[in-house]
Amino acid sequence: MIPRSFIHDLLARLDIVDVVERHVPLKKAGANYQACCPFHNEKSPSFTVSRTRQFYHCFGCGAHGNAISFVMEHLGIGYVEAIEMLADGLGLTVPQEHNPQAVAKISPDLYALMQTAARFYRQQLKTAPHAIDYLKQRGLSGEVAQQFGLGYAPDGWQPLAAAFERYEEPALAEVGLVIRNEQGRHYDRFRDRIMFPIINLRGQVIGFGGRVLDKGEPKYLNSPETPLFEKGRELYGLFQAQKSIRERQQVLVVEGYMDVVALAQLGVPYAVATLGTATTAHHLQKLLRLTPHIIFCFDGDNAGQKAAWRALENALPHLQDGKRLSFLFLPEEHDPDSYIRAFGREAFEDKLEDALPLSTYLLRKISHDLDLRTAEGRDQLLQRAKPLLGQIAAPTTALLLRKEVATLGGISQAELEALYEIAPVARSRAAAPGKAARTPPSLQRRLLQCLLARPALASELSADHRLLDESLLIMLNALQNSHYQLGSAALAALFDGTTHQQMVADAQTELLNWGDHYDVEAEFRDILQRLQQQQQQQQFQQLQDKVSRLGLGGLSAEERRNYPRLLQQLQQGKGNNTQK
Repeated sequence: MIPRSFIHDLLARLDIVDVVERHVPLKKAGANYQACCPFHNEKSPSFTVSRTRQFYHCFGCGAHGNAISFVMEHLGIGYVEAIEMLADGLGLTVPQEHNPQAVAKISPDLYALMQTAARFYRQQLKTAPHAIDYLKQRGLSGEVAQQFGLGYAPDGWQPLAAAFERYEEPALAEVGLVIRNEQGRHYDRFRDRIMFPIINLRGQVIGFGGRVLDKGEPKYLNSPETPLFEKGRELYGLFQAQKSIRERQQVLVVEGYMDVVALAQLGVPYAVATLGTATTAHHLQKLLRLTPHIIFCFDGDNAGQKAAWRALENALPHLQDGKRLSFLFLPEEHDPDSYIRAFGREAFEDKLEDALPLSTYLLRKISHDLDLRTAEGRDQLLQRAKPLLGQIAAPTTALLLRKEVATLGGISQAELEALYEIAPVARSRAAAPGKAARTPPSLQRRLLQCLLARPALASELSADHRLLDESLLIMLNALQNSHYQLGSAALAALFDGTTHQQMVADAQTELLNWGDHYDVEAEFRDILQRLQQQQQQQQFQQLQDKVSRLGLGGLSAEERRNYPRLLQQLQQGKGNNTQK
């Protein structure tokens, strides 16, 4: 495990402008630097890098992070590998923590537990001939097995006990590696299965999928939902495929782990798979940031048809003009793995060219088994289309599909919009532009921004500060432990993988507009004063309510002393605000 103190020191030594400029030419733009985003195609630059904040953000696709995350995402490498590469560039050696007592004092690193399990499963595969034979029968080479980190979970109740000294550590159950039954006994979740590590875009193992070798149910067993893993947000193989997806400007979404691995083996490295769930809004948003074209590839049987239609329904609210979604249905007797082995890569990629555009698939599906020569058939078509068209927010896509449906239904677009009681596309677009007035950030959010911009200001706050929310208290505690030496990038990195991660990233993005000459100290002290006034107002109001109910005699001796003091403080605060 790499000590967190080393990562903080590394981020403090790095200059993100230098790191990014090794891969992307940057141009000075005011206080920041700009370029066309390396993570999606664009003609005008929306990728911004801040030397002051040690942070990058693309206002087009939303990619953001620090020097480590940039190297990971741009080069498609793992977290540890990125740290080692950046450290080597500075002439630093990456240390490892080996002191078990030090580790025992802190809560277990959940990512480290998953990495240890993945390493154990890979080692076990080397000594499991029947598992190796199974992979060879599926046509997989050792190289592709290594690329995807495939492993084997031995049969037995507690094989993982050999990998972890504290097998009954609650964190092993928390990440889904171990199950604790009602009698308090612990046993491995995955037994006698080929193991597919599920890796996030930072290169960290967050879960596993296990496939049975022989007959058995379930055929595939996934990790449960954990603090690290939420199946509706993750895609198998995306970490390995992201570079190819950007290069090919398309991604293939298939149904199974083995499909992804087999396609990569046979020259189609831009495939990913959902994790036993329908394609979700999170999946779509993640993929549309990487590529303008998503191709869903499903088996031609009833299950495949149902999965495709669910994917279409979930996609409609998230369609973007200029982006394409297509649907490919293979013959019923084939899945992507078997089809490409039977006919070859070129035939498979030719098949991709025949994928149905979303509009064609939608219209074909809603008009299936209808006689559009009759009024009844056209009425059925219009009824089926209504809930679908109402979900599409992309203006051009919505307009074109409305025209198509209206034509098939034998009415005009205006009549269709009146029938559905929906506003014309042009007017609805003008009524709800993206430039509506934004809610100003809360005082807590602005205070957090001040600390990100100038971490040393935290020395003016106390650890038991009742004005601070959870994210600010985490930040304050970390700064106090580092004697206020943490830089902005290291401070933000504390929240990676937590529920506050996106909020902190949004706060960093807003900081890009502050400029180098923004008076952060004045902003910080003004916010602190206003938070104190809010607290005083709340305390005074509570006492006022108590006086209204019980009279002054109902107050305790301490409350009677505080009552006039709070009143005086509030009056002084109002006077100061009036002078400002």
